[in-house]
Amino acid sequence: MTSPGALYISYDGMLEPLGQSQVLAYVERLTDTARVHIISFEKPADWADIARREVLQSRMAATGVTWHPLIYHKRPTLPATLFDLAQAVVVGTWLCARHGLGIVHARSYVAALAGWMIKLLTGAKLLFDMRGLWADERTDGGIWPEGGRLYRAVKRIEKTLLLGADHIVTLTHASKSVIEDFPYLKGRTHAPISVIPTCADLDRFTIGDGAKPQPFTLGYLGSIGTWYLFDEVLACFVLLRAKRPDARLLVINRNEQDLVRERAAAFAIPPQAIEIIAADHARVPEQVRRMSAGAAIIKPVFSKIASAPTKLAEYLGCGVPCLGNVGVGDMEMMLEDEGAGVALRDFSDAERARAVDRLLAMADDPATAAHCRAVALRHFSVETGAEDYRKIWLGLAS
Repeated sequence: MTSPGALYISYDGMLEPLGQSQVLAYVERLTDTARVHIISFEKPADWADIARREVLQSRMAATGVTWHPLIYHKRPTLPATLFDLAQAVVVGTWLCARHGLGIVHARSYVAALAGWMIKLLTGAKLLFDMRGLWADERTDGGIWPEGGRLYRAVKRIEKTLLLGADHIVTLTHASKSVIEDFPYLKGRTHAPISVIPTCADLDRFTIGDGAKPQPFTLGYLGSIGTWYLFDEVLACFVLLRAKRPDARLLVINRNEQDLVRERAAAFAIPPQAIEIIAADHARVPEQVRRMSAGAAIIKPVFSKIASAPTKLAEYLGCGVPCLGNVGVGDMEMMLEDEGAGVALRDFSDAERARAVDRLLAMADDPATAAHCRAVALRHFSVETGAEDYRKIWLGLAS
């Protein structure tokens, strides 16, 4: 072992698909570099599923990860979050002292605040894995008032974390430039900032062996709320059906299926043209392979410069071109410059029509699947992402 050991703190649960695809998929590849302990916060409903819990515990034990699950508390919001934060600090400090863990890898802000406190108490090095501009996301999403107390408080915490971290990871090149221009960092020596996008396990998200999907199937994977402009997806699908009357919309969504049906009905999309399914993480690749193209249209607000949607990596890994939009992280570069899809420049009827025509031509081109897969391998392989994290961990341990 060349590293003193790492404590990974995630405010997302390992029983959630996100925890498995964006935490475990990396960490399991790093156990040959460091002894890894994970603190995660599990939703009560997930924790109650004993069968899934036991499968996950066996998986972690087999790969050498030591798991310390804590229960996530939701309400009342501020006291619940402070209680969870205190739990993470107490448990994390004990683990660092007990097991000699010299690195705290903290995923997002709550975890990073706990990691910063643990650093003060133990002297461990802190990796702040930002995952986005949280305060700006809350404001852009209408959850917090712009310039309000919570926003200002979290921006002060963000400053403390950026100045107190030993290494910073952000998801996009666009956000790295903005962070480096923050007044308190600009022109000063600060922790290195690395860009590691949300990656996918490209051994699982692969091109299918069968023929291309028939009829044309526009796919949508994941949540439709807050940031995702699902109505724009539906507007494009209506135009697509005008050109391909037998086209279908495949929506993979766990918790918003009634809302999906409601919005589809508002666009006069017949029920027989849409399929809505819930798929656990293990079954997502086979469903993505059923798509002719995938969609990921996101509100182009300031905070989304730091967004790298996981679904983009998963679509491209399966050879599926993506319909996205400009103003979101590095998406325009990936879709337009790399030729892996189409980025809407605005939300006008003319631009939607242009995008649909290009998307249909791309999906009909036999070379598209291999090209999209190649783009995914260059930018979104979890193996590459894990190697980037390995270098950071080893650098912090030296």
